[in-house]
Amino acid sequence: QVQLVESGGGLVQAGGSLRLSCAASGRPFSTNAMGWFRQAPGKEREFVSAISWSGYSTAYTDSVKGRFTISRDNARNTVYLQMNSLKPEDTAVYYCTASKRTYASSYREDYDDWGQGTQVTVSS
Repeated sequence: QVQLVESGGGLVQAGGSLRLSCAASGRPFSTNAMGWFRQAPGKEREFVSAISWSGYSTAYTDSVKGRFTISRDNARNTVYLQMNSLKPEDTAVYYCTASKRTYASSYREDYDDWGQGTQVTVSS
């Protein structure tokens, strides 16, 4: 099991930027892919982005392509989500998650450890 702690959320105006961080501890970090999901009020949790164990492969949901960038620092056991050109529809609680796989996956079933989440609010 891995423990995940997100940080970096907050309130930002549309067009602004935020960088989320997720610090991991517990089982070895560098052997597993990592992901970010988000959940808006009244909606189901949805995939945002994922990164393979090496960092060489990434995946994004269509609505954030070109605006969000996922990265990881295996030496620091940390994964990041740089969010630029934020829109009000990006408002949600963002969750960091550790995958059971080594490759970047958009399927929720491939993830088995979750952080507590960090709130991102984008005002118009």
